[in-house]
Amino acid sequence: MPPYLLGLRLGGRRVLVVGGGRVAQRRVPTLLAAGADVVLVSPHVTPSLEDLIADGRLTWHERPYRRGDCAGAWLVQAVTDDAKVNGDVVAEAEAARIWAVRADDAESSPAWTPASGQVGETTVGVLSGGDPRRAAGLRDAVVDGLRDATLESRHSRQKPVGVALVGGGPGDPALITVRGRQLLAMADVVVTDRLAPRELLDELAADVEVVDAAKIPYGRTVAQERINEHLVEHARAGKFVVRLKGGDPFVFGRGGEEALHCARHGIPVTVVPGITSAVAVPSAAGIPVTHRGVAQEFHVISAHVAPDHPESTVDWEALGRVNGTLVLLMAVERMALIAEALIRYGRSSDTPVAVVQDGTLPGQRALTATLGTVAGEMAAAGVRPPAIVVVGDVVGVAREIDMIRADMGRDP
Repeated sequence: MPPYLLGLRLGGRRVLVVGGGRVAQRRVPTLLAAGADVVLVSPHVTPSLEDLIADGRLTWHERPYRRGDCAGAWLVQAVTDDAKVNGDVVAEAEAARIWAVRADDAESSPAWTPASGQVGETTVGVLSGGDPRRAAGLRDAVVDGLRDATLESRHSRQKPVGVALVGGGPGDPALITVRGRQLLAMADVVVTDRLAPRELLDELAADVEVVDAAKIPYGRTVAQERINEHLVEHARAGKFVVRLKGGDPFVFGRGGEEALHCARHGIPVTVVPGITSAVAVPSAAGIPVTHRGVAQEFHVISAHVAPDHPESTVDWEALGRVNGTLVLLMAVERMALIAEALIRYGRSSDTPVAVVQDGTLPGQRALTATLGTVAGEMAAAGVRPPAIVVVGDVVGVAREIDMIRADMGRDP
């Protein structure tokens, strides 16, 4: 007959664990996480269990099992490496009508411990006819599906409400956060950016409405005010709205404006941070934005307007004096003016510069130059947005890494 699965709420209830080896080492932390009052009986314990004991998280009787140890327990785990001891423990528990698990013999065990996993508030438990390996494999498949949202249900009774501002990461769809992917799978409406990972839209259910809010440089664009209106209109209609953005919502993503607009109209907002391209794209190209002995600071600058533009709020004079790394976003069309300003305010024209286009995507490409030559080399290479520009000596660190890799395997 198949077992009857039941979720035990063990908060404050006594659980007896007999045995202090590797099986106990796996099971005791889970019991503690469930709030159980764990009593451990064993002459010896593993270092991990000893650490829990030292922290006062469980009670340890440093001796072999004795008849009567099961008294007062709600659940018993017999996990020693001695079959006779395990049998005696289960027999005592059965006589006292206490559920017991015998780790060494599934057929003789009154109860089985499922292979379990936790994803948010969801607990997964799998039994597979007493085969722990198969149960663990099935558990992993379900947990992975919940984590990447391929098994998430849009019809949950606890479905989110309002608007979620979700950072989609630097471009590669695999770099969106787990939480972002989960909420995306539960959306009724998705308002998406041009730089959001578009492949994720193919995974949406057929009835999900996708609103294209692209802002194409020097081309067709959707006004931010209209985007704000979309969020409020759909949320007020009782739909869960995901605003899917590239990078992070609050790093040059105008997420703060959208959050304010929703708040003013009484719409609840959830913010899911994303991996910003300002750090991720240099990393994908092998460029550390900080490096010991080279740069202990980095500055992220939006260069959507030129240094001499009246709307610019960037202190280019100060940036020309600092020695840290500069990471420039939206700088492709204005790189000549930016380089000129940095050199004018103190940066050497020999300062290394790297430009990474389509970072983290299959078409990623990069070029290196100096502050004095970068504008011309970008024009010659036909660099187009989106591209990240990195200014500073950390570019030399990336070159060193590349040289070491190239030399590996060569004959001396």
